[in-house]
Order: sequence, then structure tokens, then C-alpha cells
Amino acid sequence: MNFKEALKKVKEGVVISFDVSPNAKKTEFYGYNRWRRTINIRVKAPPKSGKANKELIKFLQNTFEADVEIVSGLTSTQKSVLIKKDLESVLEILKSLLE
Repeated sequence: MNFKEALKKVKEGVVISFDVSPNAKKTEFYGYNRWRRTINIRVKAPPKSGKANKELIKFLQNTFEADVEIVSGLTSTQKSVLIKKDLESVLEILKSLLE
């Protein structure tokens, strides 16, 4: 699995491309989409009033133990999210979750 294609190192940290599925049974990572080059996440919250975005941010903050910000895709299932942490740490965490 080459999920590294979903990551981009930037000055502030790492931007990750996600494909988010709201209204799931639980919030979790569930794989990598190699055609879209996105990491798939299920989110329990509905996509209403920003609830799914808030849950996504909270989930990612807990997973990476870092500040998180959605940089694009606020109203889309395809999102780019800034993780304010170094690339090596982010890769290590994702590797343990996706491989």
C-alpha cells in the first residue's frame, strides 16, 4: 500500500488527502484509495452543520496528538487536512494504522 502519495510535506507540517464517509457505525481509518490517492476515513457523525468535520478534526487530533486544520473540502467528502507535526512521525502513525 503506497499511502505516502496522499501526503504532502509543507512548512507548517503535513497535508493529507482524505476521502471521508459520514454516517458510519464508528469513526476509523479504513484503507487507501490508490486512484484518488486519498486515505479513507469513516466518521460516525452526519454531514450536517459541520458535525462530521468537527468529529474528523477531533479524531485526527487524538490520533496524531497534534493541531489539525481542514485546508480544503469543508463541504466535500474529499478533504485536505493539515497535521501540524513532522512527516516522519505522521508516516509512522499511519503505517501502524494502515498496514
